[in-house]
This record gives sequence, structure tokens and C-alpha cells, in this order.
Amino acid sequence: MDVRAILFDVFGTVVDWRGSLIEELQAWGAERALTVDWPGLVDAWRGAYAPSMDRVRHGELPWTNLDALHRASLAELAPRYGLVDQSPQDMEWVNLGWHRLRPWPDSVPGLVRLRPHYILSPLSNANVALLVDMARLRGLPWDLVLCAEVFQHYKPDPESYLGACRLLALEPSQVMLCAAHNADLAAAQRVGLRTGFIKRVTEYGPHQVRDFGPEGEWDVVADDLEKFAAKMAA
Repeated sequence: MDVRAILFDVFGTVVDWRGSLIEELQAWGAERALTVDWPGLVDAWRGAYAPSMDRVRHGELPWTNLDALHRASLAELAPRYGLVDQSPQDMEWVNLGWHRLRPWPDSVPGLVRLRPHYILSPLSNANVALLVDMARLRGLPWDLVLCAEVFQHYKPDPESYLGACRLLALEPSQVMLCAAHNADLAAAQRVGLRTGFIKRVTEYGPHQVRDFGPEGEWDVVADDLEKFAAKMAA
């Protein structure tokens, strides 16, 4: 493989969105004596992720970045879970929890090992501000930040994958997408990118029903990002 750049899905692949949000919200709620089903709220919030992007993709909404989609979903879900009477500032802090997600323990060491050999960037459905905040807070060593907001197309639209190749001045075969999600890799493979699969079998906690292993002919398969880096660095 003549791979020059590796693009990474972020939510679930590089960071533990579920564990991070639940832990932070439980601590925040305890300080305020709030009785909220935090795991239920987080799972429902993530459940609204794809449908909200589909509304943009299908033209029901104009281009709307992920921070705004998350905020709208939170406003709808919060009363159902007993999160009421919070100030706008509090709700904005909750929404910005997506900017503060923790990496999986192997993520930063794996990325650090890869960086001398490859251009590294996210290719996420998140927006630029979210990804920059997360990188600065969590030490994610990206060379640049590519995401749906840059191309105004959410994955799996081909414009997101091919747009990244175009900005890097590379052929699709010189670019690899690394993800924990088979559907994301299949979409990238269809437009000519190389593919790397990482197992994240606890991403959805007890509700995980898919992506326990590779479901396609991916170029590289590894149990975590450090093992992926070892294969790619070799």
C-alpha cells in the first residue's frame, strides 16, 4: 500500500463518547442533586445523531453543524429524562460535553506512533470547533482537522471522503480511513480509499449490537489503535 495519510473516525473509534458523557454528567448532576437517568439520556442523545444528520442530508434542514444538531436533540430529550429548569448556560455546558470526550487509553499512544510516518487527521461528522477543542484538551496529535463541516456533507456521503483526498492532493488509494464502524469503512472503500478496522466492542456499553469484528475485506484489522499503529509503522 502506498498510504500517505490516515483519516480517523472519531466518536467511538478515537474517543469513548458514551463513558465520557455518562461519567461527566453523573458528577455534574450529583453536585446539583439532580435525579436523572444519565445513561438513558446519553443513549437517547446518541440515538438522535444519525436521524438528525439525515434531516440535513435529505434537505429537510439547511446545512447545520453537529453542535447545533446535538443542541436541538438535547432540547427535545432533556424534559423526558427530568432535566428541566436548567439555565441556558447550563444546557450549553452539557451540550459542549462532546468537545471534552476522553480518548480510549490506546488512542493517543497509537497516534503518536503513527505521526512520524503519516499525515493524520480526523474525518468526523463533528464540526471544526468541536474537534479542535477536543484535540487541545486531550492531546490528539492531528496535522489538520477535516470533517463534515468543511465539505458540508455528512458521512457516508462520498463528498466527505473524496473531499479529504482532494484537499490533501492525494489519490484515494493513498488515503486510509481508520474506523471502528464497518459501514463507514464500506462507504470509504466504495470511493477508493484504503481501510483500517479497530475493534471497539464496548462503544455502546450493554447496548452494542454491531461492529464486534470486521465485516468486510479491510486492508488492516487490529484490536486497538496501538496495535493498528504497530502494523502500519512496520
